[in-house]
Amino acid sequence: MTLMLHAGAEPCDYDALRALETPEATDTHVPIPHHRVVDLVKYSLGYFGHEITEENYGVTEDGARFFGLLSLRSFDGAYEDTVGLRNSHDKKFPIGISFGSRVFVCDNLAFIAEHVIKRKHTANAKRDLPGLVGELVEPLGDQREAQHRTIDRYRGTELTPLLADHAMMEMYRQGIINVTRIADVHREWEEPSFEEFQADHSAWRLFNAATYVLTGKVTEQSQLTPRLHKVIDAVCERLH
Repeated sequence: MTLMLHAGAEPCDYDALRALETPEATDTHVPIPHHRVVDLVKYSLGYFGHEITEENYGVTEDGARFFGLLSLRSFDGAYEDTVGLRNSHDKKFPIGISFGSRVFVCDNLAFIAEHVIKRKHTANAKRDLPGLVGELVEPLGDQREAQHRTIDRYRGTELTPLLADHAMMEMYRQGIINVTRIADVHREWEEPSFEEFQADHSAWRLFNAATYVLTGKVTEQSQLTPRLHKVIDAVCERLH
């Protein structure tokens, strides 16, 4: 799980969230308590059969901005589905709830995932948020199953050095990595930092080499993950 807190926020637990005061509402701004966002998402996840295995939260010193990540029990432990949350009481950013196999939530306002909803703090948002969360969580099971099939395909596809090089250059051509990151991805592909990726030369190994290099570096562009999937998918299709 990745919850980066390096721009003023500090880790906290759920009880600390509940203890925070929520500012009074105005005609145009209706703050939603941070813990209320957590409660809505956790309720919907449980209702639709998703099991939360880990929770991580952080708030700024004044309590105005909240960031969180929830881990969901995975199919086989090879990767981790996550839910990203954020909320503010100072109008800095809207309520945000995201889902994906790799979620990056950071208090420098980067908020990346495959599926994201955002709502401004209005009376309508307070009324509509439970339904919106439910609509987003309901199809999550099908999305997780599709993701699992994709990852299985990546893990079962061995890449030749030529195809791996082609894929890395395609990442550059598609703007997923810049020219200075080509060598970083290649190095991580050749010598993975994590032992579980050292056993073979699969598309899964290359996918993780790229996401490892991107973590914490190119987080402002929400289209990077789907574009990376397209590159890896295209390489796999050439071998099947």
